[in-house]
Amino acid sequence: MGATIAVFTRDLRVRDNPVLAAACRGADRVVPLFVRDPRVLSSEFSLGRKDFLEECLSNVDSSLRARGGRLVLRDGDPVEQIARVADEVDARRVHLAGDVSAYARRRADALTDALGRRELVIHDDVHAVVPPGRVLPAGRDHFAVFGPYFRRWQEAPTRREVPAPRRIAVPESVRSARCAARTGGETAARRRLSAWVNGGLGDYAEHHDLLAVDGTSRLSPYLHLGCVSPLELARRAGPGAFTRQLAWRDFHLQVLAARPDTTHRDYRPRGDRWREDPQALRAWQDGLTGIPIVDAGLRQLRTEGWMHNRARLITASFLTKTLYLDWRAGAAHFFRWLLDGDLANNCLNWQWVAGTGTDTRPNRVLNPLRQAARYDPDGEYVRRHVPELSHLPASTIHTPWRHRGRVDYPPPVVDLAEGRARFLAARR
Repeated sequence: MGATIAVFTRDLRVRDNPVLAAACRGADRVVPLFVRDPRVLSSEFSLGRKDFLEECLSNVDSSLRARGGRLVLRDGDPVEQIARVADEVDARRVHLAGDVSAYARRRADALTDALGRRELVIHDDVHAVVPPGRVLPAGRDHFAVFGPYFRRWQEAPTRREVPAPRRIAVPESVRSARCAARTGGETAARRRLSAWVNGGLGDYAEHHDLLAVDGTSRLSPYLHLGCVSPLELARRAGPGAFTRQLAWRDFHLQVLAARPDTTHRDYRPRGDRWREDPQALRAWQDGLTGIPIVDAGLRQLRTEGWMHNRARLITASFLTKTLYLDWRAGAAHFFRWLLDGDLANNCLNWQWVAGTGTDTRPNRVLNPLRQAARYDPDGEYVRRHVPELSHLPASTIHTPWRHRGRVDYPPPVVDLAEGRARFLAARR
């Protein structure tokens, strides 16, 4: 039956992977291939983010070796490397997960041309529970409001899960770059998934906004790189508040599929003339704004490569609506540091907060002090991430003007009331 190639992209798992399963069904020899693109893995990514990818690749390699195979790693332009491997093994077909970004679309188009007579099989049901385009409003190419999308999403048919292949035979002659031995990836994701479904999931609706509580799944980095199947996760979690968040993820994918330029252009322009203030931007990036709850979130981002979702909302609102700085600067900073820096979720969540996206209340401003009082009432989250404030009582820790002269901590970069008034005046 010849050889086929299963190209891994951000589907770094062997369980419920339609790309790998289809490749194994269609040939007696399979090349599981991942190409590290230097244009993507550039200096704009943090070291932690690059390390996380290597952990996931190493785990895929281990899982494949347990089944008699191995992961073939190449470095360079993905189209050139995939076509080169296809020539080396005389592959008849190349299997690839469909994706919605402009980069992914250009890659698929170029690969079709480069493969010539060989068949490129695109699998559109890998990265989402309900793939983009599966549910559509009448007369439009995507849903622009989450509520009606979610109602249709809940009713949409989904594919069957596919098991991991039992055996994989890889041509011995195909060469590979070195894959460093590391822990993590799909194995870690599945442990976390089981612990979450059997533990914290039941309290998610009550605890997911509490900043100091470990009330979220922490599965987002693994979902981003496909170490866990979103379809399997949704089925194991069942209906409820957590699965609604998976629907939001699919919602953003279908928006990006219809509007690939929303990674850098306003979905709904508001006529903003964003301020230029490099000093304020730097203070925000470094977690030195003088607003403790904002600084705690941004320091968590730097140290963990992750930020609590409520903190993401608070820090993003502060940048765009209190400092009135461009959402794209915030999205770029998050994308550099977040292990779960997903293009659709990151950019469209930023647009939602900035009021240029799908939010039906585009001018809402989150007051960080009120948010802190509600979601970190004892100041535990701030103490954890802003150690210079760790000795202060809860009654003081969230009120920055009381810190002067007591700790080595900067004064606020902006008066909150003035910042809010400036934003609302600009939007009017």
